[in-house]
Amino acid sequence: MREKEYLKARYAAILASLGMILMLASGLLVTPLLALAAYPNEAGDAWAFLVPAAVMGFIGLGLWRFFRPSTTVTLSVQEGGVIVMAAWLLVVLFSAVPLMPLAGLDFTEAYFEAMSGWTTTGLSLVDLTQAGRLVLLWRGIMQLAGGAGLAILMMSAVVGPVGVGISSAEGRADQLAPHVKQSARLVLMIYGAYALVGALAYVLSGMTVFDALNHSFAAISTGGFGTRPESIGYWDSPAVEAVSIVLMILGNLSFVTAWFLWRGKFKAVFRNGEVRLMAFLIPVSGAVVFLLTTAGLYPQLSKAARVAFFETISALTTTGFSTVSYTNWNGLGILVMILLMLIGGGTCSTAGGIKQFRVHLMWKLLVWEIRRALLPPSAVLERPLWEGEKVVYVDDGRVRQLMVFVFLYLLTYAVGVLILCGYGYSLKDSLFEYASSIGTVGLTIGITTTSMPDVAIWSETAAMFLGRLELLVVFVSAIKLARDSGRLLKPATSAAVLAANRR
Repeated sequence: MREKEYLKARYAAILASLGMILMLASGLLVTPLLALAAYPNEAGDAWAFLVPAAVMGFIGLGLWRFFRPSTTVTLSVQEGGVIVMAAWLLVVLFSAVPLMPLAGLDFTEAYFEAMSGWTTTGLSLVDLTQAGRLVLLWRGIMQLAGGAGLAILMMSAVVGPVGVGISSAEGRADQLAPHVKQSARLVLMIYGAYALVGALAYVLSGMTVFDALNHSFAAISTGGFGTRPESIGYWDSPAVEAVSIVLMILGNLSFVTAWFLWRGKFKAVFRNGEVRLMAFLIPVSGAVVFLLTTAGLYPQLSKAARVAFFETISALTTTGFSTVSYTNWNGLGILVMILLMLIGGGTCSTAGGIKQFRVHLMWKLLVWEIRRALLPPSAVLERPLWEGEKVVYVDDGRVRQLMVFVFLYLLTYAVGVLILCGYGYSLKDSLFEYASSIGTVGLTIGITTTSMPDVAIWSETAAMFLGRLELLVVFVSAIKLARDSGRLLKPATSAAVLAANRR
């Protein structure tokens, strides 16, 4: 009985927090209607946003009022994971509703599109030549909000410090300040400044204000949604590409590294293993693709170089902007892109993938093990690593967590590739498309369309969801939810019933 009461109290706090998130997300759902001042001809489409926003807000208010705890509750990582899973799935569900009547998508396609937006993936099934301004703006807003972190920013900005559970479940265990609330405000400040400056830079580069806002939202969130079928290639402009590269790299940096950059602590930035790895991968991968792929495809070397470096940066930062199609690329160029998409961006950033910090740590572990093999058996080898302004020592527990995560990530990737291959897609196309999905990249080789079978679409939707959140925490939280549900639904034992009757 005591266990049930304890679980009921914990899940009441979880439901109340979920209610707050739904209320705030309902407000976000009506923000595209601000564009009606500039595009009044689309006023008839407002109902498609108002109805789901009202329903979501009503449900959220009910959960908050009914389950709100009387005292502040500190959540565990697993409980934060339960909130994050439920919040993402429900918010994506309501976010998909406007896309069905306005973009002509069925439920599967609309849910895919909304998941792609919130997870900052950028794979799209919307016909951009027919989509209205409200739909295009809503896609950009989803990416901007999703990149910042749906649960941590929405809830911590209002509810206050609730522990590390929610931020850890979203892969944001590192904070800029001691409290989640303070950290979220700093993230909002950095993120908002990037978006505004990026939009201004795009306007100066030749974009319209509407295009500039959408592409700034997509670039800084490493999302990749565009307003043109040709993506950034529509402008064929070195200036637009240069602005995009800067924004993609800024979005790729972890918020902690970005905070050091803002404060002028350049030594801490350049000591960061992720920054060093990125500084190595960008020129090397760009040069390889240029010399062995694009130089033979484009007559002008300047064009070939622009394509090589833009596409590889877009893949590594998991942004998903593109300037060309990959249908005529050779196998080496495709392989480099797949590897970059799997590596992904910075930890605690808007980017996806395995993450550069984990790859850097695996490289360091290799170096340390080789060094250990050359030392006497009795020697003690330390494993120091710079994190911000301090040195930490990597213990076996951290190594174990790294290996489990990478194994789960690659296993999920392999299963997804098998599903796509099972539906008749080639191995090359399946490897590329699923790396883009699970890495929340958004680059496509051309197979993710409305003609794709529903099972394949749902497999990519699941990949985007798992790739955006902290994979291991989500699996553990799902198991916890199943176990706790069984305990809550389990009937009381006869001894407990007799004891209750005696009282």
